[in-house]
Amino acid sequence: MPLNAKISYDEAKQLARHEDPEIRKELAARGDLNPEILYFLAGDASVDVRRTVAVNAQAPRQTHGLLARDENTEVRAGLAEKLSLLAPELSDDDRDKIRQSTHDALNVLARDQISVVRQILSETLKDVTSVPPDVIKRLAMDSEIAVAGPVLEYSPVLTDEDLIEIVNSGPVRGGINAVSLRRGVSEVLADAIVATDDLSAISDLLGNDTAQIREQTLDDLIDRADTIELWHAPLVNRPTLPSGAVARLARFVADDLLDQLAARNELDEETLKAVKSMVRHRVGISPKDGNGHGAGAPEIESPTAVAERLLAAGRLDGKVLSKALQSGDKALMLASLAVLAGLPLADVNQVFASRSAKAIVSLVWKAGLAMQLAVQVQQRLAGIAPGEIIEPGQGGDYPFTDDEMNWQISSYSDKQD
Repeated sequence: MPLNAKISYDEAKQLARHEDPEIRKELAARGDLNPEILYFLAGDASVDVRRTVAVNAQAPRQTHGLLARDENTEVRAGLAEKLSLLAPELSDDDRDKIRQSTHDALNVLARDQISVVRQILSETLKDVTSVPPDVIKRLAMDSEIAVAGPVLEYSPVLTDEDLIEIVNSGPVRGGINAVSLRRGVSEVLADAIVATDDLSAISDLLGNDTAQIREQTLDDLIDRADTIELWHAPLVNRPTLPSGAVARLARFVADDLLDQLAARNELDEETLKAVKSMVRHRVGISPKDGNGHGAGAPEIESPTAVAERLLAAGRLDGKVLSKALQSGDKALMLASLAVLAGLPLADVNQVFASRSAKAIVSLVWKAGLAMQLAVQVQQRLAGIAPGEIIEPGQGGDYPFTDDEMNWQISSYSDKQD
């Protein structure tokens, strides 16, 4: 008799004892059998038959405890996946029943000696709300991060109290990182994570835009961050920072992060000035040790003084000026062009006030800088409209003759070549 046809109870009993395990396996996959038949097949000698019962959504709840203790890993893994997937789809009444009938099975699976079974359980239960809390907590405290990680990072069943307890108890390596990545980490949980002094987990917490971190906690971390490079990037990219934090970070973060600090939209004029001053200090040299790394906080110098020091040290070049452009340090750019071109700063200011692309390109040429930088100066410093920007000539050189560019400069300066 074809197994896709409807069969009677007596026929099913006969097939359940059939000598061919493939026949019994096909029977175990049916969704229209008497629960007694499926319970009988849950004890079949064939692993394939038992696993088929384990994944059959119609298998009676009485099979769960039996299959959870099955000697075969695939059988237990199949049951773990089925129970995890069934839970969110059940009605309230059904959930009450499944809690009563499968609680023991889930606990057994959560203790399984084979990590793949526990991992399947964790992966499939991580987003489910209708799971016994003790099962989730057991998985969260697992000795393997592949098991503990998913529920620590995602499970809505875990409360702040649960998570703080887990953090304080010293979970598996990487467990605190998983907690740090949770969406909407609260201030109290963030404080518990910081208190562990786990540098990697704190870095993940700082990089979590949804984490709520108290200003005092951030202040304390910034105080320590000078020697902990792992924290620099996530601190610079925090959505909000305490008052004064940007200027403090500017003293020690790498140049690329310093540029990001200078580009933050919420900076007030005073803070932006402090960050730009630090940019000038970074690209310059310190009067204290002659190599750009003074022992204390940098002295605030005029942009012209910084440019003159750089020129004397042989460091006032296109690379330095590109960095000043990227950070938006207009004052240093104008002063540097004046020093390099040998012109008064007032004349340079007049060139930019004219908004003449040709005059600005000629000034950059006069400063002895590449045409590529002249394009950047037009775009970033002078705000020349895209359609009016003068592009490089053949071979990337200046598109005008020296005489033409000298004439442009002479219009704004009494100095003649």
